[in-house]
Amino acid sequence: MTEYILNLDTEIFLWLNSFHALYWDVFMKMSTSKIIWVPMYVALVIALWRTGGWRTMVVMVVGAALAVTLADQVTASLLRPMFERLRPANLDNPISAMVHIVNDYRGGRYGFPSCHAANTFAVVSLMSLFFYRWRFTLFIIMWALLNCYSRLYLGVHYPGDLIAGILVGSICGGVVFLVASAVMNYWKGCKKPGYIPPKRKLTINGRIIYYRPLDWVLWIGFLTVFSIALCSGALFK
Repeated sequence: MTEYILNLDTEIFLWLNSFHALYWDVFMKMSTSKIIWVPMYVALVIALWRTGGWRTMVVMVVGAALAVTLADQVTASLLRPMFERLRPANLDNPISAMVHIVNDYRGGRYGFPSCHAANTFAVVSLMSLFFYRWRFTLFIIMWALLNCYSRLYLGVHYPGDLIAGILVGSICGGVVFLVASAVMNYWKGCKKPGYIPPKRKLTINGRIIYYRPLDWVLWIGFLTVFSIALCSGALFK
């Protein structure tokens, strides 16, 4: 049964990895970078501050760092040495010659579970449980899935690696959320999860635009994706 699942996972990976083009090589390589998403992270920290005050921001930022660290250590230090599953692009893997890679990037030796998937979904679960905003939740899940797919596209993770990483990250984020909620309940001045701040207004050329602080995360996130798409087109040419 285990062998059947591993073979199926390999077949699905090779099928998905076979869909590639020069434009998407650039796009996915940029998307998987952590640095390019820094503006969105900054916007998220500001949204936490404007939504719940500095105490809530401190609790959630520390909680996010703890969730990511926990997810990363569980995947990298505990599970990977236990399973020792070679990455698809690793030269010692029999299928490596069939894997599409970009700029000779092959990652480390082992890839199960995916640290990228675990880390991003640790943040996704933590922030989604705090904000209770469906638009934000939908966007941040799509952002995390883009990060996950980029790892498969680049040939460094099987679908099973990503699914396992998503489960580990979601659990870590959920556990840290419970701890963070307890801290916020006892720290006077913290906003409780689910708090919806009043709308603010921004006047541009006499036109009033109503928004909430969390909307900036979506705007900057979409702008980042748009910038990646434009840069990918320019570099491709």
